[in-house]
Amino acid sequence: MYPKYAIIVAGGVGSRSGDSLPKQFHDICGHPMLWWSVRAFHNEDPTTKIIVVMHPDYIELWKKTCGEDCPKHTVVAGGSTRTMSVAAGLAQIPFNDDALVAVHDAARPLVSERMIREGYKMASERSVGIPAVPVTESIRKGSLHDSIAVDRSEFHIVQTPQVFNNMLIHLAYEEALKSADHVFTDDASVISFFGHPIRMYQGDPTNIKVTYPDDFIIAEYRLSKS
Repeated sequence: MYPKYAIIVAGGVGSRSGDSLPKQFHDICGHPMLWWSVRAFHNEDPTTKIIVVMHPDYIELWKKTCGEDCPKHTVVAGGSTRTMSVAAGLAQIPFNDDALVAVHDAARPLVSERMIREGYKMASERSVGIPAVPVTESIRKGSLHDSIAVDRSEFHIVQTPQVFNNMLIHLAYEEALKSADHVFTDDASVISFFGHPIRMYQGDPTNIKVTYPDDFIIAEYRLSKS
């Protein structure tokens, strides 16, 4: 049984969601949005060591608002980019620890225990587990003024949590931090840059990334039924 870690990245500022506070503090069914991700990882396996990474200006506020029923976790200050924030979380995990590391965005409060479990399982077998769902709508490549149709069967929407062998993700992020000219939008991109193949597993269309005001309505409805 591999030791398990979960890094939950909660560095958003909430500009598109319409909130004055970062969206991880937005109330959903009586709890801050971030609380739901922490709970999901704890419920999947209470032994998982959970690390929350957020902007240093909001750490004290989180400690006051997360609630006594929030599962145990460590909070650390993030950096100016997502890559630097994940690296700050990785710094809390022993480099030589034979473990699995999941990286999850706090903006996905609907993540299921099934998805988390599948990610850890695939990473234990193949070193990498990336959840993805097929693109179901017609898509075009280009601009609004000039575009071409592309085969949607060749495309997937990538989600989190993305799960990795501990040594692999540590080494990959070491290289990523040396590459100032590269922008990495997720952890799979970091692993690809390092030269390791990406293994995907079936994600969940309901595991939406909460970005706009209407997304909160969807999340509230689904979590109220869970």
